[in-house]
Amino acid sequence: MSENQILEMNQENTGLGKVEIAPEVIEVIAGIAASEVEGVSQMRGNFATGVVERLGKKNHGKGVKVELTEEGIKVDVYCIMKFGVSIPAVAQKIQDNIRQALLNMTALEAQEVNIHVVGIQFENQKPESDYEQEI
Repeated sequence: MSENQILEMNQENTGLGKVEIAPEVIEVIAGIAASEVEGVSQMRGNFATGVVERLGKKNHGKGVKVELTEEGIKVDVYCIMKFGVSIPAVAQKIQDNIRQALLNMTALEAQEVNIHVVGIQFENQKPESDYEQEI
């Protein structure tokens, strides 16, 4: 995803100007929507997000990668599930939640919402460090 990619919302021509949405906004919306789902333990970030969070800033786009293609918006979500949940059911709920949040907040539809389960969180286990893996 290049830095200068911007999504232009298709609205009726009101003569007031255009509305553009940066891909980072979609990452934040998708990250919050995914982490709201019951059964998701945490989102998987990379080294940089771990450093930023340790400096006191919450990174809501953590674990989400947005790609703008000719076909549309492709969202990849990297998350850790709680032990004992139905992974297919939780993954479906994440997909539904992200699609609905994007539609409600931006009027944009995602072409693909791919869920990558990268770990399982056991009840007595401390959350994994974000330093271990990069997406």
